Amino acid sequence: MEISNGTLTATIDPKGAELKSLKDRSREFIWEGDPKYWAKHSPVLFPIVGTLRNNTYLYEGKVHAMSRHGFARDNTFHIKDQTEDSVTMVLEANHDTKRMYPFDFELQLKYTLNENSLTIDYTVFNRGDKKMPFALGAHPAFALPNKFSSYSLKFEKVEELVSTQLESDLLSAKTTTLEANEGILPLDYKLFENDALIFTNLQSRAVDILEGDNPLLRVSFEKFPHLGIWTKDKAAFVCIEPWQGHSDKADCSGNITEKEGMLTLNSGEQYEAGLTIQILR
Repeated sequence: MEISNGTLTATIDPKGAELKSLKDRSREFIWEGDPKYWAKHSPVLFPIVGTLRNNTYLYEGKVHAMSRHGFARDNTFHIKDQTEDSVTMVLEANHDTKRMYPFDFELQLKYTLNENSLTIDYTVFNRGDKKMPFALGAHPAFALPNKFSSYSLKFEKVEELVSTQLESDLLSAKTTTLEANEGILPLDYKLFENDALIFTNLQSRAVDILEGDNPLLRVSFEKFPHLGIWTKDKAAFVCIEPWQGHSDKADCSGNITEKEGMLTLNSGEQYEAGLTIQILR
């Protein structure tokens, strides 16, 4: 379904509540989803972010299986509210989700266009009677139609960019310090030879994409403490992924209540977070 404010138009698919398009009158900013490289556009990550060791976790002595990034992206959300420039979509626990995740949750996403920006508000509700562990993340892929090396990322703060390396999709103890000049990281496919860049101690809460020397767009993510940056070799996109949570470590206990980066909601509580994509050009 489509929302518009006269300046920007966004298309959101009820399957996964996935943002499939964000454009102004002359340009598309979201990756087209070419299956040769990666068929998605902006999946929603819930109730885990990243990969579980052996794709399983323990809860109350039982083993539960769940694939990478959770199941929200594969489920159809229903539309709760809709206006010309906003839409709210909801996913609730059902028989299929409880086989993977035995909690009574409600996940709500509200997309709102404001002048030159799109805000995505996430709300997680615990509708059950027991504590509910969860993680939450975004995975928007931004279209880069020019030569990949002509783009760079500008971090909100000038800081040491230390990326934790993945091994077999799990967080390792190895880190890489990236070379950035005044908070600007030039894009190069070589950065992603070992999969995503993962920042678990980043101070910045916004990242700009620069096209040459010109700001293209900004992703702001105040309440997401972790960040992934990713692309595929030769693909014309970069993902800027604000996360609350990340992949397991190889030596983790496997107990979901002990998983690093997870949040916990008591019965009847809710959690809110948001991100904003602002067009700067």
